[in-house]
Amino acid sequence: MKTKIKRVKFQPEYKNPKYSVFLESPEGNELYIEFDYTYTNKTYMPLKVEYNGVENGAKLAWYTSKVENMTVYSFLDTIAKQINKKYNFTFKDE
Repeated sequence: MKTKIKRVKFQPEYKNPKYSVFLESPEGNELYIEFDYTYTNKTYMPLKVEYNGVENGAKLAWYTSKVENMTVYSFLDTIAKQINKKYNFTFKDE
């Protein structure tokens, strides 16, 4: 992963654990992503995306394919694994 994690807010108390992450792209731009883990689909879903202060709704594929050369799921999974490890969190279904 080329993007660096700068700040994290992790909220495991929600029905679906929620992640808010500030990242720095390789070019030095700021990327903010809110996403959660959905137990029914067993996948991560972006809820809000901002790039350099411009809101992009929940669209993240443009960034992950252009900068990271990976899928949205792989990108969010990589970020979530690092956060889960830091906070010693495991999912209810694991």
